[in-house]
Amino acid sequence: MTLGSPRKGLLMLLMALVTQGDPVKPSRGPLVTCTCESPHCKGPTCRGAWCTVVLVREEGRHPQEHRGCGNLHRELCRGRPTEFVNHYCCDSHLCNHNVSLVLEATQPPSEQPGTDGQLALILGPVLALLALVALGVLGLWHVRRRQEKQRGLHSELGESSLILKASEQGDSMLGDLLDSDCTTGSGSGLPFLVQRTVARQVALVECVGKGRYGEVWRGLWHGFIASDMTSRNSSTQLWLITHYHEHGSLYDFLQRQTLEPHLALRLAVSAACGLAHLHVEIFGTQGKPAIAHRDFKSRNVLVKSNLQCCIADLGLAVMHSQGSDYLDIGNNPRVGTKRYMAPEVLDEQIRTDCFESYKWTDIWAFGLVLWEIARRTIVNGIVEDYRPPFYDVVPNDPSFEDMKKVVCVDQQTPTIPNRLAADPVLSGLAQMMRECWYPNPSARLTALRIKKTLQKISNSPEKPKVIQ
Repeated sequence: MTLGSPRKGLLMLLMALVTQGDPVKPSRGPLVTCTCESPHCKGPTCRGAWCTVVLVREEGRHPQEHRGCGNLHRELCRGRPTEFVNHYCCDSHLCNHNVSLVLEATQPPSEQPGTDGQLALILGPVLALLALVALGVLGLWHVRRRQEKQRGLHSELGESSLILKASEQGDSMLGDLLDSDCTTGSGSGLPFLVQRTVARQVALVECVGKGRYGEVWRGLWHGFIASDMTSRNSSTQLWLITHYHEHGSLYDFLQRQTLEPHLALRLAVSAACGLAHLHVEIFGTQGKPAIAHRDFKSRNVLVKSNLQCCIADLGLAVMHSQGSDYLDIGNNPRVGTKRYMAPEVLDEQIRTDCFESYKWTDIWAFGLVLWEIARRTIVNGIVEDYRPPFYDVVPNDPSFEDMKKVVCVDQQTPTIPNRLAADPVLSGLAQMMRECWYPNPSARLTALRIKKTLQKISNSPEKPKVIQ
């Protein structure tokens, strides 16, 4: 997808509430039972503050109707139907069961009689001439305005400021027409978007996830990736707009889907490619610093429609550049999800001044994600239910002390199923897990080595030998 292609697409909206740091709170009041028919439903019904029906038409697809419950943002119920989305709400039990919605029809131009056609032939050139005159006046005004600005700068700041101003001659006309203070600080660049209109152009469809300080919504927009700041219900919201991946996170995908070995390898290879890209520093004009994720887990890996993985949620990531050799990690090195923490993080022995230390913790967590994938892979007709790492030795929400005893004191790692040895692909994954879980961080595999090994397994016609 190119930035110049303004087609409708699916996207994700991450709206981080910043008013006094309060968590997102659902609506209070009596709950009603509603019909639930969407990919995110856990059963035929759900309970919420009100019932909803949403009809959505996406690019190249037939309209799809979703039924469910609403708890947040009641103002969406008052939106008028468009040609892409129609949102309906009601407040009684199962009131959304038999409701059918329609989208606003795009009216085709009606046929005009012959006299209207002749009138169009006459008015067409006249309107075109008026448009050219208007463009000419706008261009003249633009030139005059630039000349006045240059004269003002010359008189107030002297000749040196004109030398600096000359560098703007290559900017686009849109950048010149917009005032320099018209920005939301997103850094995505005004020539691509008028940032303050982004939030108004987004049609919210349904909430697909919530955290302590934010929500994830599915919506419709023009296909770009962008950010914006807006105000809703007297609260300031920061929006990040990214692609929407309907399969959800790898954690969600593995709970409802068993895997064949080739699909397990596809997921593992793509996740390894993403982690290797983060870890490496790229030099040049289109370069990037090296990045350590610090919260790598199956919930932060998304599954795309082509069944490849992409890494999300870089809120705890740290960057490092060889040029500056600077690390910004805050005061607490023990961050992330406790279940996925490496032993050196749990016992606070990690070298906080060494960027490689944080990459090694990502590798430990990557081995745990491989284990989650392998458990859900069918070998000789056998497959286990989804379970998180260390499910059999720590509670559902383990503390630091719980994890420290298991990982550091008892030096336990997740049990690798014996059945993996019967498949040449999975036996290779099993060996890779062990090499990700070395107690000595520097002895663990690098992300680049993991990527190359998995790609070799994937591309080789001869699968690796079974490890005894």
